[in-house]
Amino acid sequence: MNIEELREHLCSRYPLLCPLFSSEFGDGTLTVEPDDLHRAAGDMKELGFSRLDVVTALDRGETFELVYRLESAEIRTGLSLRCSVPRDQPRISSLFDLWPAADWQEREVYDLFGIEFEGHPDLRRILLPDDWVGHLLRKDYVDDRVVKRPDYI
Repeated sequence: MNIEELREHLCSRYPLLCPLFSSEFGDGTLTVEPDDLHRAAGDMKELGFSRLDVVTALDRGETFELVYRLESAEIRTGLSLRCSVPRDQPRISSLFDLWPAADWQEREVYDLFGIEFEGHPDLRRILLPDDWVGHLLRKDYVDDRVVKRPDYI
């Protein structure tokens, strides 16, 4: 399968979320709803995206955006799988069963953002002490010991 065949497949499978691929770099982005994340990730794995490089999150204010960076050696391209979860109930399915590499990365996101990964085999803090209160990378995190960033950033 080449990048154009992948694009056609994704557009037929996810017509409302048809990813846009950069012809220069071959990379694409697929944005899915939280309930579709695990199925879409499974589809990507079946299509040859055998490597999960990164799991990270962004605080968008009222939502958190999760970003999964997938790689395919077969197609020689990458794909960003994106999904938003509400701030008041930050939960999503774990992708550990598809890619064991998600283990520590989902734990980091849990520790720093407070997003729970349902089905994760060992979801607990990984960077901060167990008794730490709050999640450091949330925009609403307040701690007098932390230097406040300037508003222009």
